[in-house]
Order: sequence, then structure tokens, then C-alpha cells
Amino acid sequence: MSALARLLRGDSLIARAARSSALTVAGFGASQVIRLATNLILTRLLFPEAFGLMALVSVVLLGLGQFSDVGIGPSIMQSKRGDDPDFLNTAWTIQAIRGTGLFLAACLLAWPAARFYGEPDLMAMLPVAGLTLLITGFNPTSLETAHRHMRLGRLTAIDIMTQISGVLIAIALAWWLRSAWALVISGVASALVQLWAYRAFLPGIRNRFRWEPAARRELIRFGKWIFLSTVCGFVFSQSDKIILGRYLELGAFGIYNIGYFLASFPLMLGSMVNQKIVIPIYRECPPAESPENFRALRRMRMPMTAALLLLVTAFSALGTWLVGLLYDARYQGAGAVVVLLALMQIPTIIQLTYDQAALAAGDSRRFFVLTLARAVFMVAGLIGGLEAAGLIGAILGQGLARLAVYPVTVWLARRVGAWDALHDALFALLGLLGGGAALWLNWDAVRALAAG
Repeated sequence: MSALARLLRGDSLIARAARSSALTVAGFGASQVIRLATNLILTRLLFPEAFGLMALVSVVLLGLGQFSDVGIGPSIMQSKRGDDPDFLNTAWTIQAIRGTGLFLAACLLAWPAARFYGEPDLMAMLPVAGLTLLITGFNPTSLETAHRHMRLGRLTAIDIMTQISGVLIAIALAWWLRSAWALVISGVASALVQLWAYRAFLPGIRNRFRWEPAARRELIRFGKWIFLSTVCGFVFSQSDKIILGRYLELGAFGIYNIGYFLASFPLMLGSMVNQKIVIPIYRECPPAESPENFRALRRMRMPMTAALLLLVTAFSALGTWLVGLLYDARYQGAGAVVVLLALMQIPTIIQLTYDQAALAAGDSRRFFVLTLARAVFMVAGLIGGLEAAGLIGAILGQGLARLAVYPVTVWLARRVGAWDALHDALFALLGLLGGGAALWLNWDAVRALAAG
């Protein structure tokens, strides 16, 4: 059997990891093509203010989700009982209770959020959008089982089908309503389609309500640090939306989010591969166990980082050209945002595969320390940058925050034998060279953003 055939049909760790990585990349690529096409259509049907308003809705919903995350997915992926029906049903019960509570919280937060952002429409939009949290709370654990065993073919097909259905609904509603309500309603419809498809087509147990004490204790013991980590992760990933949403006018905030949409593509891809693939690899191939394991992880890490670094520098170099090609004159200010935001993500891409090593080893406490450091540095970078130089200062502050957290990442990676100094030094040098070239190509657009 040839090497390619072994990868396509084999059941070894390397074969499953290779297939899962390929499926993740293919699924993500298809998803982003659909997402980009949808974005281009919707920007012609809706105004920038609609995207700014939907960004505010998304921040609140994402905040609720992450402020209450107890790590059901990572718990199932790393636990020795991850295939036990009693464990899975107890996890599903916790997840369903959480989803119901999140929907109620979205209803309660509607008035304070509308007051804080000065947007009365949030009063009605948040409770409706909050239905997505209720619906996803009942997603079956077969979703996490597919991730645990790196069998992602059917799951990828379901996710693409769900996205297409949501897109068609969003476009039809945008043409009819011409408001941000099209995005809100289509999100709820998409969550319903996804729940039905997971239950109908993913192999796995039929979940029912269960409350096994031993499973509950294990889930809560592991999940308490995940809960704190996801709170910090929300602050790290969404603090720009929270702070800039308050600082910028709604139209300018919508333009920032268009720029973020394009610039975030490489890091979103890397994070998806990291979350779906890396925990099982670390679980089955601990780097501290042997030099062979460490070298195997280096062989996985090197091409992954190289591909992501190439993508992020390409998006930065082509940022102003892409915005000019894809969007009309109302959105042209997003070009320089793409250039800078893409470059600011290079430090995170270099560190990307380290944090999952702690989770794979069951050490959610040290993972929390890393996410706390990320959150603190990010908020400080954003506020300091805004005070010093407005929007461009806030973008540069994000890059400084991602760089400042590196020593904490090294501390965590060394504890589990995962730190690779050669990898980091090599890609830091390549990142500097590629980033410098991208800035040189787009210097006029960057200067215009700084002046504006």
C-alpha cells in the first residue's frame, strides 16, 4: 500500500490527523468562500450600520457563551470516559441547562446593552438572537465524539450544508427587510437546521437527560478552569469589539469589522485546526514522553505554522487591493485595517499550537493562567493604543499584547515538554521579513488611516 493510500485509509494517529487536518482545511476554505460571497452580497443590500449593529449583538451573545463555558468539548476529548454513555449524557444535560440559562440571560441583558451602546434596536434583537444559544445547547454529544476520534468527514459536510442554508435565508431576508434583522433571524434558522442535521446524520448515542455524580464531578473539576479560561478568552478575542464599539461611530465600527473579517481568515483557520486536531495528537503522543514524540510534533507544527504565516502575510500585502476589488467606496477605509490587523496576528500564529498541550494533559489550571495573561495584555494594549493614537494605536496595541504574552506561553509549553525554540526563532525572523514587505507595499494606505 502506498504512503498516500495509508493516509487515506489507515487508522493510525498520523493517518487520522492528516485526514482530519485536510478535512478541516477544506471545510474551512469552503466555509470562508461562502462567507465572503455572502458578505459581498449583503454589503450591497445593507448599509455599514447594519454590520456594526450585528457586531454588537454578536459580542453580547459570544460573551454570554464564553462567560459560562464549562469546557464540555475539551472534557469529552481528553477524558478516559469520553466514550461512556453515562458520561456523555451527563455532559449533554449540563450543556442543555446552560443553553436555557444563556437564553434567559440574553433577554435580561437586552435593556442594559441597548442603554450602554445607545442603540434601542438591541432591546428587541438580543432576545431573538439569544434563541441560538438555547438551540445549540441541545446539540448532541456525537459532535464532540467526532472531534475526539478525528473523524470529521460527515461533520464537515453537515456544517457546510448548514452554512449554505443560513446564507440563502440571510440573503432573502436582507433583500426583503433591508435591515440587520435579516442577519439575526437567519442566525436562528441556521442553528435549527444544524441541530436537526447533527441529530439526523452524525453517528453516536441518542442523548437523554442523565446526572451521574462521578461524571458530574469530573466535568466540573476540569471545567472550572475552562470556565475561567473562556471568560479571559472572550476578553482577549472580543475586547476590540467591546471597546471600539463604544469608541467609534456605528458606521466606522462596521468598516472596522469588514477589515477584521478579511484579516482574521488565517488565524481563524489555524485556531480551528488547533482545536480539532491538536488535543488528540498531544493526548496520544505526549512530547515529554520521548524525543521521538517531540520530533513528530515538530513535523506537524512546522508546516502548519509556515502555511499560516504565508497566508497572513499575503492577506496583509494584498489588503488594500482586496478591499478595493471586493467592496464599494463606502468600505474602502477597511483596506489599511486588513493590512495592520493581519500583521498583528503573527505572534499568535507562532505560539498557536502550545496552549492545547496543557489541556491534553488535563492541566486546565495552567491553561487558565495563559488566557488570563492574554486578556490582561490585550485590554491594556487596546486602551493604551487608543489613548496614544486612536484607531491605529488600538490596532498596534493588539500586536504588542500578542507579543507580550510570549513568555507565559513558553512557561506553559516547557511544563509539558512542548516548547520548540528553533520553530519560534525561525518563524519570528520570517514574520519580520514578510511583515516589513507588506507594510512597504501598503504604506500610503496605512499613513492615511493614521492621519484620519
